[in-house]
Amino acid sequence: MNSLLLLIVGVLALGIGSTLGYLARQSIARRNYRTIEARLQKKIDQARQDADLILSQAKEKSSLILESAKKNEDERRADLLQTERLLLRREDVLDEKISNLEKRENEFNDRVEKLKEIKENLEGLHKSALENLERISGLSREEAKKEFLGNLEREYQKEFMERTRKLESEGIEQFEKKAKEILALAIQKLAINQSQEITTTTVSLPSEEIKGRIIGKEGRNIRTLERLTGVEIVVDETPEAVVISAFDPIRRQIAKVALEKLMQDGRIQPARIEDTVIKAKEEIAKQIKDAGEQAVYDVGLLGLDQKLVQLLGRLRFRTSYGQNVLLHSIEVAHLAAGLAAEIGANAKTALKAGLLHDIGKAVDQQVEGSHTDIGVKILEKFAVEKEVVDAMKSHHEEYPYSSLEAIIVQTADAISGSRPGARKDTLENYLKRLGDLENIATSFAGVEKAWALQAGREIRVFVKPEEIDDFGAKKLAKEIANKIQEELKYPGEIKVNVIRESRVVEYAK
Repeated sequence: MNSLLLLIVGVLALGIGSTLGYLARQSIARRNYRTIEARLQKKIDQARQDADLILSQAKEKSSLILESAKKNEDERRADLLQTERLLLRREDVLDEKISNLEKRENEFNDRVEKLKEIKENLEGLHKSALENLERISGLSREEAKKEFLGNLEREYQKEFMERTRKLESEGIEQFEKKAKEILALAIQKLAINQSQEITTTTVSLPSEEIKGRIIGKEGRNIRTLERLTGVEIVVDETPEAVVISAFDPIRRQIAKVALEKLMQDGRIQPARIEDTVIKAKEEIAKQIKDAGEQAVYDVGLLGLDQKLVQLLGRLRFRTSYGQNVLLHSIEVAHLAAGLAAEIGANAKTALKAGLLHDIGKAVDQQVEGSHTDIGVKILEKFAVEKEVVDAMKSHHEEYPYSSLEAIIVQTADAISGSRPGARKDTLENYLKRLGDLENIATSFAGVEKAWALQAGREIRVFVKPEEIDDFGAKKLAKEIANKIQEELKYPGEIKVNVIRESRVVEYAK
């Protein structure tokens, strides 16, 4: 019974507590709702105030913008009006000028018409005067002209020749002086340690005994070396020396290097020869590459194609009349650049053309044609500038000069090849050139004899005084010089000296 009462009391207490808790929560919720609503209302009021403020500021800014735009519009309108007035004034001035020009043009046309009339009248008078002169003199116009010029020539021939000699002498002296100054300045800028080199094909031996080892048993060593290098090795009675013979200077140099290495090693047999030739080829290839790069560096011409540099390096083992072609090319490049700088031409084009002017000689043993034509094809293949190709292809006058740089390169080539000690010609070629000079001079009528002097640098011509006068002697000198230029190839220049002398002999009895 007590437990039932306790249970009832607990249930009642629980219900009362739940009811009181619910009522308390409702009261708290009502208070919180009023607080949140108040806060929201406050924020809404604040937002309205901020919106009113922003709207007010925006209205002020728009008003300022409108005022500024109106002001700018007024200013632009004023500028446009001013520009329009200026254009109108200029238009009026142009109209006035056009009117004046039309007026002057009309006056000029009138004057031209009057001048035409005067010219026609003068031509008519001139024609009438000539007809009267022909009728009076009994000679035609051409006959009178010929006779007049003949009399004038005979009367003033001596004075004309004296003045011609004087003018030519003064002009030649001035040109020679200026040319010498330019050449001297260009040559002074050039410094080449070596101007001449003769590629030798003779290999010195340490002793005569080594010849047998070079030949080998039944000639197998020398045959192997010849087969691998493409040369002919001549072992004769020359003491302590063998001669290497080959058309290609590169092959000749490879054989020379290989033979020297074999003699240093001492083991000369076919297998060793093969290894040594391979090493010699690699060494020569490296020397060729280094020589080409050094040449390009020496002249300060960077950026060339590597294959073109390789071809340039091959010229180290190429000679022309004893002159090393690579050193000659470097020398021509410096001379051409110096000359171009002195006379105001393109020094860079002259430098490049001078360095590459003999590039065809690097492969002229393997390719048909002159080294100039081969060089042109090589440069065109490697897309070298057209002005450089045009400047280098005229250095032997196979092509006409197309630029000032072409003349400069030809001049530099002649300077490098013709100066004393630069080249060595064979005795046969030397004698043939002298004979050709004398034959050309004696082929002209009135020439008594001709002598080639100063190693072919001067041709002295003696004429018959009864057949050629002073005026004819001067004309003959020019004709001989022109024929030499057309028919002979030679470095430098040849002086043509025509001598006319009269001798009168009488005997006293």
